[in-house]
Amino acid sequence: MKISIRTKLFFSLTALVLFFVILSLTLTLLGLEKFYIWQKKNILVANSQAVDDLYQGIPEEISLELERIGNTLGAGIVILTKEGYIKYSSFGRIVNQKFLDRLPPPMHLPRSNNTPDHPRQGPGPFRLPEIPLALLKEKEIINPQTTLEMQQDRDLKIDFIVLEHQLKNNDILIIRQPLAPVSESATVTAQFVAFTGLLSLLGGSIWAFFFARKFTQPMLELNRLAQSMSQLDFSQKYTINRSDEIGELGRNINHLSDQLDTAISDLNLKNQQLLADVEKERQLDKMRKDFVSSVSHELKTPLALLLGYAEGLKENVAHDEASKNYYCSVIIDEAEKMDKLIKDLLNLSQIESGLYHLNRTDFNLSLLIDDILQKYQTVLQEKNITLEVTKEPDLLVNGDSLRIEQIILNLLNNAIDHTEFTGTIRIWVTPVAAQFRFFVYNSGKPIPEDSHEKIWTSFYKVDKARTREHGGYGLGLSIVRVLQELHGNSYGSSNMPDGVTFWFDLTKVENS
Repeated sequence: MKISIRTKLFFSLTALVLFFVILSLTLTLLGLEKFYIWQKKNILVANSQAVDDLYQGIPEEISLELERIGNTLGAGIVILTKEGYIKYSSFGRIVNQKFLDRLPPPMHLPRSNNTPDHPRQGPGPFRLPEIPLALLKEKEIINPQTTLEMQQDRDLKIDFIVLEHQLKNNDILIIRQPLAPVSESATVTAQFVAFTGLLSLLGGSIWAFFFARKFTQPMLELNRLAQSMSQLDFSQKYTINRSDEIGELGRNINHLSDQLDTAISDLNLKNQQLLADVEKERQLDKMRKDFVSSVSHELKTPLALLLGYAEGLKENVAHDEASKNYYCSVIIDEAEKMDKLIKDLLNLSQIESGLYHLNRTDFNLSLLIDDILQKYQTVLQEKNITLEVTKEPDLLVNGDSLRIEQIILNLLNNAIDHTEFTGTIRIWVTPVAAQFRFFVYNSGKPIPEDSHEKIWTSFYKVDKARTREHGGYGLGLSIVRVLQELHGNSYGSSNMPDGVTFWFDLTKVENS
């Protein structure tokens, strides 16, 4: 089962808080009482030294200080002479017997086998017994003048800490403090630590939950961003504003995303360009193959005719002069067609190669149209074609006049070849923005919709059956296309209800 980093962090922090709570409770239970006793020993030693500094042999002179120390420590204080007689007791005379019975004989007092088992009764000071009612548990010698003893009262079953200090005048100071408050304080403290530990654990768990949530939020954001980048989606960005290492990582990932986006975009663009180049190369290869096939096909028929009629003349098939003249005319006609085809191919190849440069000048288009139409009057009359021309007398345009003439001739020849029905050709020129648009209309069959783009390619023929009849090779409109592209002007065709219209644009020259 997959465990999220947020869950792991939450349980880790909670376990850390629990560890410190248990550690604190354990140290309290094991060490608090010992530390408290160690501290009490130091306090008792310090107070005994303070009494020794103040004591001049007369307890009444420092009774207030002794009372203050006893009340502060909650301890009993006794001062004995070196013979063991009481000079001062904080418990009073009546209590002294019970108190003294529970003290072991001071180590600084002389021992005598004749010493009575109990202090002497009657007037005079009391003397300590040799057989105490207190059980010695532990003894520590601080220095030659000071000893500390841990005692347990045999009757009360209470532990005491007893300090015995030999004063400067050889009197003996005994401070006896019960340890019951120490154990009770340690127990209460342990309970309090346990209670506060539970509260700390609860609060720490809540803090760990929100901390883990806040701490892992940038990581989850970075993970989401990385997933988007793996799907090549670079629109997603790291938006959490931080100044630490995670914030720096987020900014670096944003930079990486931008760099990858740019690199992949460039790569896609280059791939598309490469695909376009490959497709273009494939189209060019196909065009070359089609071109070779078309040229071979177009040359095949006239060469066969030339070969056939030439062999006929050689073999004297034509016996009379009229037959010989017919054979010769066919050979000349086919040779002229081949000559025109080769010239058109050379012309088209020269223009498409990019080696040809236009000789652009300003000239009068109206005069050029009049000159062309005058040359075609005989052809139009022979074919019984009605010509209608609409134009302004002075149409100034800019371009290569020889190539513009070639465009008009190709469109006019195309119109003559395909004129049917009423036998009408109309020519008109219309201004369009900064250009003139030249129209050529011929009555006849419309061009199929899927052929409007194809007719501008080399050797394409809508009606292949009529090609030989009209002497066309499908190159005239191709030449129009390349010349217009070289001029940077538009061209096109459209079907009319009873015919077809071709048009091309020329750059207008504004009158100064």
